[in-house]
Amino acid sequence: MVADCSREWIVISSDREIADHAWANGSVPVSSDQFLERLNHLGEVEGGLHESEEEEICRRGNPRQLSKREKAIRRALNRL
Repeated sequence: MVADCSREWIVISSDREIADHAWANGSVPVSSDQFLERLNHLGEVEGGLHESEEEEICRRGNPRQLSKREKAIRRALNRL
């Protein structure tokens, strides 16, 4: 379904193969854990979306900048 349409989808799946396929076709995969966390967070915060929380991520590069994937995932989660 993702490959047939030329629009960006938000794909909720923890399956790496599905996530890789979604990235390759211009969609944003979000793990089911991140999706569930977002749903729980939205239930706790009244009045709409709350800015995403800072997460500790071990990686190289500038610690103040998110990777392209993390930015895409956060944008997708904020649209929900």
